[in-house]
Amino acid sequence: MPDRSISKRLYDGLTSLPPLAATFAAQPMPRAPGERRRAVLVALVYGCACHLIFAAAVIAMIVAMWFGMSRAFGTVPYPFAWAVNLALIVQFPLGHSLFLSRAGNRALARLAPANSGKTLATTTYALIASLQLAALFVFWTPTGTIWWRAEGPALWAVSGLYASSWLLLMKASFDAGAEVQSGLLGWVSLARGVRPQFPPMPKFGLFRFVRHPIYLAFTLTLWTVPTWTPDQLVLAISFTLYCTLAPILKERRYQRMFGAEFETYRTQTPYFVPRAPIRQARQEHDPNHDPA
Repeated sequence: MPDRSISKRLYDGLTSLPPLAATFAAQPMPRAPGERRRAVLVALVYGCACHLIFAAAVIAMIVAMWFGMSRAFGTVPYPFAWAVNLALIVQFPLGHSLFLSRAGNRALARLAPANSGKTLATTTYALIASLQLAALFVFWTPTGTIWWRAEGPALWAVSGLYASSWLLLMKASFDAGAEVQSGLLGWVSLARGVRPQFPPMPKFGLFRFVRHPIYLAFTLTLWTVPTWTPDQLVLAISFTLYCTLAPILKERRYQRMFGAEFETYRTQTPYFVPRAPIRQARQEHDPNHDPA
């Protein structure tokens, strides 16, 4: 009886989340009792693994960058450590982009038990991305050099900027579709017995101001840290380049998926840097303005 009560509360909690409303509104596919139990078990295993590693990766990122990448568990001797550290940096954008390709999607579909790979694709993708980030921030080998560390009032000011950047990143992720970004959609869809119900093209919230607020917010976290080291500078430059260039590939996918809707949105919304409010107001009231 207590187990059913806990399950009921969990179910009620999930169904109350707006991002999953369409998933729970969809009609489940007919399944035999044994098949349903297996699917729920697989979903729970993947879901728990995804969210636990996702949380660990985020905590590792926040803490590691707080200290300017000066505290981690890597022990590779220098100068060889630079090659390993650069490999840790490169593996994330390469894997992140690879699994978003068509070949990557097929690979994701094979990384789960039979008949569940496609449904679990978003969960598997978030799980792999979390493992990649955790590897980067846990196994980095620090140089041991600290250029600058904020103290006193400067520490409070920079810490406020750092925290604000992370809150902005959380807001942007929620606006993009929290159920997709966190890996929640895949395993809940499998447990529910429905095809994943993807959210519409994001263009509200922070997406009203820039087309890629997640990349912008992540860039801000890189440059608002209270400790600066050679390690942090290399990381900040590398990931800033990734955050400004990677959306080009993302926009090609959006163009295929949403067509004219995305093209209209693209011509009306800046790529990465928000417009100044006064300038934007003038453009909106100028009948001769070409948003492209």
